[in-house]
Amino acid sequence: MNKLKKSPIKYFVLITLFFAILLATIVVLKEKSEDKGEVLDSHPSTENQPTLGEKDAPVSVVEFGDYKCPACKSWGETIYPALKEEFIDTGKANFSYVNVLFHGAESQLSSLAAESVYNHDPDSYWAFHKGIYDEQPEQESAWVTVDKMLEIAEKTTNMDIETLKQDLEKQTFIDEVEKDASLVSQYSVNSTPTIIINGTKLENPFDYDQIKSLIEEGQE
Repeated sequence: MNKLKKSPIKYFVLITLFFAILLATIVVLKEKSEDKGEVLDSHPSTENQPTLGEKDAPVSVVEFGDYKCPACKSWGETIYPALKEEFIDTGKANFSYVNVLFHGAESQLSSLAAESVYNHDPDSYWAFHKGIYDEQPEQESAWVTVDKMLEIAEKTTNMDIETLKQDLEKQTFIDEVEKDASLVSQYSVNSTPTIIINGTKLENPFDYDQIKSLIEEGQE
């Protein structure tokens, strides 16, 4: 009789323990999912955006960056080289860049310059892109000028410098810059660099293990 009375209690304990373990498992899985970043409803369109790598690569990596942003410069020097060597050069992912204008007039001017080079001399775009970041000073200061953009272009591109100068003075590619601004708004980009990989926005763009994990998932 004592065994029969104790049996329901044992079942109750076992059932309670089962649901506790199940709940803990769900929490852990949710935390792991969140660690990989915020899953968005869509991935930014890269149509007409400067893109490096195979067009049909299974994974798209998009950087929202600002040429005036010190963290973007650091990301380009510390994370990007490994990303390029391991995934872009091997055809596993491609990489696109979207201009962000968080630093006002200088951000806009450098973006206009980059858009001009991209449209007139696309083969030189990435060299010019890197050239702008290379010129970013260690101390925050006003340094993006028309003359500085022309100087960088002379070193890194085959652009007709007078054409670039006219494009900057007339803001020829302002529509492209504004298109990028709309993407910044659409994807709630509030810091730079922001990295989105196949529709997942990274919590920490400097976490290369997370970048690698998301890209490898995209190969499956």
